[in-house]
Amino acid sequence: MQNNHDEVPLGPKPAKAYKNNDFLNAPEARMIRIMCELQQPGLQLDQEGVENIVMFFGSARAKSKDEYEAALAQAQVDVDQNPNDDAKRAHLERLKKMAFIIPSYETTKDLAGKLTRWSRERQPGTRLTKPTYIVGTGGGPGMMQAANEGAYKAGGKSCGLGISLPFEDRLNPYCTPELSFEFHYFMTRKFWMAYKCMGLVVAPGGLGTCDELFEIMTLKQTGKIKRKLPIILINKKFWTDCINWQAFVDYGMISQADYNSLHFADTADEAFAILKDGIESMESEFHKEMQSSPKKARKGPYSKTEPLGGC
Repeated sequence: MQNNHDEVPLGPKPAKAYKNNDFLNAPEARMIRIMCELQQPGLQLDQEGVENIVMFFGSARAKSKDEYEAALAQAQVDVDQNPNDDAKRAHLERLKKMAFIIPSYETTKDLAGKLTRWSRERQPGTRLTKPTYIVGTGGGPGMMQAANEGAYKAGGKSCGLGISLPFEDRLNPYCTPELSFEFHYFMTRKFWMAYKCMGLVVAPGGLGTCDELFEIMTLKQTGKIKRKLPIILINKKFWTDCINWQAFVDYGMISQADYNSLHFADTADEAFAILKDGIESMESEFHKEMQSSPKKARKGPYSKTEPLGGC
């Protein structure tokens, strides 16, 4: 069939670049995707009225007492049925080693509930509200789910900053949907873990947990996070067995002040007292700064453009 050149064809109507999914998912658009992950969460958090976040980190493998006992029983059955399976025997042995973490799971859940209730109950009931604080986690299972569940059962919202992983299909069920995010890039996820962070609670965990802990410690040490936000490590024996903190000081790698900024706690009551004192101390320092700087005071306390603990 020949083209009729006497007819004028319709002009092309190409898609706009920002609506072209093939382009947006191509390597050439990587910087655009990174910018989206840097900008969109902040807009959504502000729209939902999130002022400050207390981040909870810890092992994704941690389980509640009931979950642990069920998993242990199943692992024992698997070994009994497959006595020559090295992988199943190794899984059982690893589970047995993790019995110690059950109390820390409950402590994390209880602490998240205490923080949620305190943030709500401290409001004076007038238009002159106090700063609010919500629980934030990486959105995964284990200790992260414990913290989100604690906030949920206390009647509050909590934030889930998830990451796309092949073995985690979605965030845990206790994350508040409108405060839930799934990141592709670890670096943008870490930014939002730090930006509104006003306190850090770290339960026992592995390499990922330690990475997140040292990230915040480094930001404090280098002055990128200027506030003296409290860092609380749950289960003192675990953290002092795994990391010889004093050796860092003795070898001159960190200062005594760096080490002293860490707080160890074994119960939710103990951890909450440290967390509450640390937050109220930062608030007091912030108000003193506002009084000494009229220019800052005119912007209003706890401006959305710069959270109290912003980096």
